[in-house]
Amino acid sequence: MTVAISHEGAIAIVTVDNPPVNALSQALRQALMEAVSVIDADESVTAAVLICAGRTFIAGADVSEFDKPAAPPHLPDVVASIEAAKKPWVAAIHGSALGGGLEVALGCAYRIAAVSANLGLPEVKLGITPGAGGTVRLPRLIGISEAVDLVTTGSPVDARKAEALRLVDAVVGGDLLENAVAVARDAANRPRPQPICERSLPAVDAGFWERAEKSVAAKAKREIAPLRALACIRRASEEDFATATAFERETFLELRGSAQAAALRHVFLSERAAARPPELGGVTPRDVRCAAVVGGGTMGAGIAAALRDAGLPVILVERDEAAVERGLVNISRIFDGFVKRGRILPEVAAERMAGVTGTDDYGVLADADLVIEAVFEDLAVKRAVFSRLEMVCRADAVLATNTSYLDPEEIGEGLAQPERFLGLHFFSPAHVMKLLEIVPTGKTTAGVLATGFALARLLGKIPVRAGICDGFIGNRILKVTRAQAERLLLSGATPTVVDAAMRAFGLPMGPFEAQDLGGLDIAAFQRKAAHERGEVPFAPVADRLCAMGRFGQKSGGGWYDYRHGERAPQPSEIVGATIVEEAAGWRQETWDEVSIADAIILPMVNEAALILEEGMAVRAADIDLVKIHGYGFPRWRGGPMHYAQERGLAEVVGVLDRLSASGLAEQPCAALRRAAEDGGFRSLEGR
Repeated sequence: MTVAISHEGAIAIVTVDNPPVNALSQALRQALMEAVSVIDADESVTAAVLICAGRTFIAGADVSEFDKPAAPPHLPDVVASIEAAKKPWVAAIHGSALGGGLEVALGCAYRIAAVSANLGLPEVKLGITPGAGGTVRLPRLIGISEAVDLVTTGSPVDARKAEALRLVDAVVGGDLLENAVAVARDAANRPRPQPICERSLPAVDAGFWERAEKSVAAKAKREIAPLRALACIRRASEEDFATATAFERETFLELRGSAQAAALRHVFLSERAAARPPELGGVTPRDVRCAAVVGGGTMGAGIAAALRDAGLPVILVERDEAAVERGLVNISRIFDGFVKRGRILPEVAAERMAGVTGTDDYGVLADADLVIEAVFEDLAVKRAVFSRLEMVCRADAVLATNTSYLDPEEIGEGLAQPERFLGLHFFSPAHVMKLLEIVPTGKTTAGVLATGFALARLLGKIPVRAGICDGFIGNRILKVTRAQAERLLLSGATPTVVDAAMRAFGLPMGPFEAQDLGGLDIAAFQRKAAHERGEVPFAPVADRLCAMGRFGQKSGGGWYDYRHGERAPQPSEIVGATIVEEAAGWRQETWDEVSIADAIILPMVNEAALILEEGMAVRAADIDLVKIHGYGFPRWRGGPMHYAQERGLAEVVGVLDRLSASGLAEQPCAALRRAAEDGGFRSLEGR
């Protein structure tokens, strides 16, 4: 049963029980409507408490219903029935009251929250707007400016912030139901507050909406839902409640069927599934209560900070005392930066640092449950670290290497217990980036692999299983991105034009800007290793720039020039001349933004199809998550695989055929052609 009614004297207790997150399914909506009728008809009841079983309040709509026709009763009618009920309702909120869950709570006469609760309207993150009065009631309750911020960002607030905003009437400790019943008894004996739908809105100052639109557009980039949500709030301020509510509902239904909503829904569901892959169902991960990091450079410090953010005590190991001190300083700078940006309080930063033990003594690792190596990308150096770790760590401790390109099989070669070893590829900065590529070797046990996924959940990261190949999933595709970008230069484009086109596509920066930021020498190092393996990477211009010592921002010049102390890229005459020299013999094309994006994105999809067919990725959605969370692919496009699928794989193959005929891309691989014939990438999964 989704809803049960019990009684505490004259107070009706309406308990929602629709696991796992009490989503607002059709059955739950119907049951709530019926509960209002039952309680209204019961003369012995003076007030009602709405509370939820399980770990959360109503956490939102049932996403599985989004692709189906809307079935009555519709949520706006449910909220309106609660708001118009003869008896006052009290929402008792624990866990998350999000989206439709918060809209239901807004229909109640009173709202109280447990200290741990969080509340919000995150619909814009799914490419839609609130659809049950959220944009119309919320500004009437907390004010227009505050509602604009809450609705257009989609970011939830904690209980204390909600109380300060007047979103909830009180934050309570102790037993939530007991407190809610007390509020309900009191409510039954005094006049009810004016329903939110009947409240007026204060006027905003001249220019408010223009400023708000400019601010929201800048943050939303090319996502459409935030601006449409803003339009709904504006309508709420300028029209009567019924008109504004109808406009909101119309907007919600329109956006629900949009391409952006489909893409964002795909990403949301993929993220939710990624944390617990079905192939590891029933596998118990090892406990991780104490972790260690070997290497205190940029990557090691970031990993250590991420572990501390998750509450794990951390041991930082370096080669000598001086290196230990530098590593501790690196970690401290991360937490100091959090303090400066207002993310944590100084005392929290001090507590995080107090949980880090620095040492050059490997013997201290005897009790560590997990050790992550994060030293220089050199096979011999990494092997030496693991030889020492095996001598001091417990037999059941998990050993992990953080490597971007090296083969974990080779790193772990010779280990006496290779079954406890795997790759954990963090992305820099590790305390910020959400992606974690988990790379098992052929001998890694399922329990150790499950431990990697459990660690990702603990750290709040998006885990993706990757097979062992050069660059794993993300960096393997990145090599194609860079090669395609250079082909564009040799055929008539410029770095400025290419970067602008990719920003227009939705990336935060173009490929040349990104290389200058990270450093051209990093990719050059990988190309050198590829040459030693007998491969021939395509980077004629990049190789010449590196030979000149142009490594990007850190050297004052890369693909662009940089004025001293500035990060703004300036077109470079040296780079322009180098491109002209290398372009001799290449046919010059006329490029626009769309054709540039095709020449970069679609070859990435081609490589991704190979990755999927080879089993280097388990699911096409995993590749989408890698590119979104590791490389800035626009979330609202759903990732490259979703983008290609929605565009039509036959069209993708056709464009690649034309590019390859001009020498501007590799031919579409057999796997991509087969996926186009079979109707999608699912035909390549699990091969």
